[in-house]
Amino acid sequence: MTANLPMTVPMDGMPDRITIYEVGPRDGLQNEKSVVPTEVKAEFVQRLVGAGLETVETTSFVPPSWIPQLSDAPDLLQQLADTGHGPKRPVLVPNERGLDNALAAGVGAIAIFGSATETFAQKNLNRSVAESVEMFTPVVRRAREAGLWVRAYVSMCFGDPWEGPVPVERVVDVCARLMDLGCDQLSIGDTIGVGTVGHVAKLLESLDAQGIPASKTAVHFHDTYGQALSNTLTALRHGVTVVDASTGGLGGCPYARSATGNLATEDLVWACRGLGIETGVDLDALVGTSLWMAEQVGRPSPSAVVRALGGA
Repeated sequence: MTANLPMTVPMDGMPDRITIYEVGPRDGLQNEKSVVPTEVKAEFVQRLVGAGLETVETTSFVPPSWIPQLSDAPDLLQQLADTGHGPKRPVLVPNERGLDNALAAGVGAIAIFGSATETFAQKNLNRSVAESVEMFTPVVRRAREAGLWVRAYVSMCFGDPWEGPVPVERVVDVCARLMDLGCDQLSIGDTIGVGTVGHVAKLLESLDAQGIPASKTAVHFHDTYGQALSNTLTALRHGVTVVDASTGGLGGCPYARSATGNLATEDLVWACRGLGIETGVDLDALVGTSLWMAEQVGRPSPSAVVRALGGA
């Protein structure tokens, strides 16, 4: 379907290879109003892995009352068996109880999720930023003692629907506090999709000056204003090699209504193919997965590449 397309024309300053951190099964599905059956989620993960995505965030161990869509986390991991476990299958955990449940399920990697703004911290975790860092401290310590890989998400790094623009200095401070807990990787999130390329460059430069290099940083852009791909390419030019994306552009945030879908994995893979950047992903298989998943959720994918190739 996509043989010899697009033409490969490399650009200076780009990496030879990137890692796509696939968030479709967790961040992509968490905002779906209709409950997706566990067996469909399991097949989704299996299809993603089969398409060459090495890192897939499978689910979240948050209380069912928070996100009912992901209340089947233990059952999902049981159905996935070996496919759902290991250091390349992280799950989201909010606190020690979530960690306990994740450890009981035999996970090999976790992600915690903080906020750069006080309002979103209260809405998402019912705590202040400082209180959330305090809550995460034993989570990270215990996870590391258990041999788990740990990621720290920071939401609202570029703008907040309640507080407006978020100062870069505040974002850097929160990121540093979470990384100081002992996390392996930081993911900076544009939760409502308002970031632009200059803002991305400034934040990455400021993080590096704080001692958080691009080699430990991932980017997570929502595409509300159509800036996710351009922002990602800017991050790659600044040394980032881990990019969060969601197959089919699925996604949103139940606590921020202005957050739309994530950067579509297919759109990222297409752009990387044109730049000669290796991703290890079979684009045809990925598009097929998105078309299948669109049938499961009952609406077409917002991904431009899925629309183009799916109609071809």
